[in-house]
Amino acid sequence: MESNFLLSFFVLLIVTCNTVVGNVIDEDLGLLDELSFDREKQNELYPFEVPSSERGERILVNVDSFGAVGNGTSDDTQAFVKAWNIACSTPNSVFLVPPGRIYLVNATRFKGPCADKLIVEIDGKIIAPDEPKNWDPKNPRNWLQFSNLNGTLFQGRGVIDGSGSKWWAASCKKNKTNPCKEAPTALTIDSSTAIGVIGITIQNSQQMHFVISRSDSVRIAKVIVSAPGDSPNTDGIHISGSTNVIILDSKIGTGDDCVSIVNSSSSIKMKRIYCGPGHGISIGSLGKDNSTGIVSKVVLDTAFLKDTTNGLRIKTWQGGSGYVRAVRFENVQMQNVSNPIIIDQFYCDSPKACQAQASAVKISQIMFKDISGTSKSSNAMKFSCSDTVPCSNIVLSNINLKGKNGTVNTYCHSVQGFGYGVVNPSADCLSGQDKNDHSRIDESINIVHTEL
Repeated sequence: MESNFLLSFFVLLIVTCNTVVGNVIDEDLGLLDELSFDREKQNELYPFEVPSSERGERILVNVDSFGAVGNGTSDDTQAFVKAWNIACSTPNSVFLVPPGRIYLVNATRFKGPCADKLIVEIDGKIIAPDEPKNWDPKNPRNWLQFSNLNGTLFQGRGVIDGSGSKWWAASCKKNKTNPCKEAPTALTIDSSTAIGVIGITIQNSQQMHFVISRSDSVRIAKVIVSAPGDSPNTDGIHISGSTNVIILDSKIGTGDDCVSIVNSSSSIKMKRIYCGPGHGISIGSLGKDNSTGIVSKVVLDTAFLKDTTNGLRIKTWQGGSGYVRAVRFENVQMQNVSNPIIIDQFYCDSPKACQAQASAVKISQIMFKDISGTSKSSNAMKFSCSDTVPCSNIVLSNINLKGKNGTVNTYCHSVQGFGYGVVNPSADCLSGQDKNDHSRIDESINIVHTEL
């Protein structure tokens, strides 16, 4: 842990908050100290051997060798399954989807454990069947699912295309008369460890594009995720029940959250992310149907959001329990973004009004730092928190959000925190701070962080 950061943070609290009510500082803010990228460990981001163009002594397992046609209309599912069985059981193998062809593959589960140092090389295009009525009823939520892998690298310049247009048209969010139904995720990595994903494009998924679930130590870099801005529920990268996930240098534009982080996830780090169109970068939703949601230790450092319906968002349902804490968003630029900064404990994605409930997911120790750009909405910052479980320790530092069409405001309800440095629009509505105390901030104090 970086003692300089912790010391500086507490000095700031002492200097600026002599009149602050006690419960603003009664929580341990030390967790924020752990939210950093380590410059000395950049190699951990790419811990896998990337094969040369000649692939050395690796064993190529080409799907074409097992009967794949690659014309975009013939069903190549069984060829993929046969190739996978060989590659998975063979050390130092490369499961190869070669370039220049289009492979039609139905819902398939690629199961491990596999032999050491497996590489999945996707250089061609894989497409899903486009007709929802013909989808395999045994796999309603998955298209390409990989599970129980360890030390596997996914790489290539290929495309995974979910052919989702008919699924979107049948969605209850597109047509209110349609029943709400589940739809597949394009790519799922489940119950796996030490996974790398580099360079792949995932597009036009039926619903979510890329799900990481129940996994640990996942590194994602230079990935492109793409779908129309009006495609419903097409989250870009969705992290659930996972730890130690890093996302780098990726471009995401969909009809839902660019990145969504949900229950039982911690130590999630994102850097150099482009988001738009979409619903922004979100923690949640959490607490639906009185469930428990826990997310902690999340960092977003350096991002550009354009034309999104939300910016940096934490969303929870009434009636839930658990917590979101130790989160830092910093170095983010926004262009024409609605709700650039938003914490919403009254989230209700339902055709019916949600019932008022007293319990809520606790939100605390959240920092927004060096956030700038233009807001499409009149409230550039919105903190809508529970009356019984208020948000606490919300820290704003160097915020400069301007209205695209006039001035912008900050909305506060049941939130405690403080700001220092420039905070525009003003966040004096944050309770627990003397709004006249800004002059007492020592400008010479710097928060020290080592970032990637």
